[in-house]
Amino acid sequence: MDGIAKKRRRTISVFTALFVILFIFMVLDLTQAFIPLSFEDAFWALFGIGSETDVIIVQRMNLPRVIMAICVGAGLGIAGAVMQGLFRNPMASPYILGLSSGASLGAAIGLTFTVSWLPALVMIPLLAFMTCMGTLFLVYSISQVGGRVPTETLLLSGIAVGSLLSALVSLLTYVAGDQMQGIVYWTMGNLTNARWDNILIVAPLIIAGCIIMMSCSRDLNAMMLGDAHAQDLGVEVKKVRLQLLVASALVTAAAVAFVGVIGFVGLVVPHILRILMGPDNRALLPASLIGGAAFLMMCDYISRVISPNIGILPIGIVTALIGAPYFIYLLRRRRDQVGWD
Repeated sequence: MDGIAKKRRRTISVFTALFVILFIFMVLDLTQAFIPLSFEDAFWALFGIGSETDVIIVQRMNLPRVIMAICVGAGLGIAGAVMQGLFRNPMASPYILGLSSGASLGAAIGLTFTVSWLPALVMIPLLAFMTCMGTLFLVYSISQVGGRVPTETLLLSGIAVGSLLSALVSLLTYVAGDQMQGIVYWTMGNLTNARWDNILIVAPLIIAGCIIMMSCSRDLNAMMLGDAHAQDLGVEVKKVRLQLLVASALVTAAAVAFVGVIGFVGLVVPHILRILMGPDNRALLPASLIGGAAFLMMCDYISRVISPNIGILPIGIVTALIGAPYFIYLLRRRRDQVGWD
């Protein structure tokens, strides 16, 4: 009983810390504008209290970016935790199946070949979303062996298709001419252009995907023991795996369609939380959702204050600068210390 109570207290402490970190960096990020605000002014302006200028800066200019960062970070965080549990592989992430490469290809096509009757702000996210989902179904169909979809084959198919799509993105970048800078900048990730109408599309898709993934947390726990054990426990492995893959792809596609490719959120955040909380997905998935939002919120704030002389850094650069060294550190730790048996 003492062990259960201790684990429960640790879980509550982790969730409390995540909420506090998320709230602090959310308010700090709201202070960043052409007229910097104080923490106190930004906090009250969030509730419509203060000068009219402060309220306009916080609610109309900064709040859409902050909400988009929360949605994208939450989606990538929980998708990363699901991928790692699904593949029983600490290297897994939302991009392990080539989903980011598929979205990048769609965006590159939209930036290279314009259509006069369709605005770029609509065409680019639409193509990125379509190619991301198309990549998932392509990888899944290639991976089928005798009516089954072995995990190892799925991973290898994702790596192969992702490499092919990355080569096509590089080809389009090479021939894009004046649009080359736009393609490169999109692949670095960018929250600056977030708008309320974009959020109205992104948020419902991410929320739906997150609900599906969390509803499968018990089945995912069983599947981490192996497909045979999960089937003995009554889990429909093929059905649940497909549900989780589609939900992860839906969340990833919605996230990257409007903000570009942002890496390491779904790779590092679940690792940290697995160390702190253990591998139980019933707690790990919601924690990864909140942790991903807090991590991306922190990275967006850093991207705006790290080097005022050169302007705002693409957020994908910041997540890589933070995530890559930590991931290297994790790889050097003993395997069982990261929660993998």
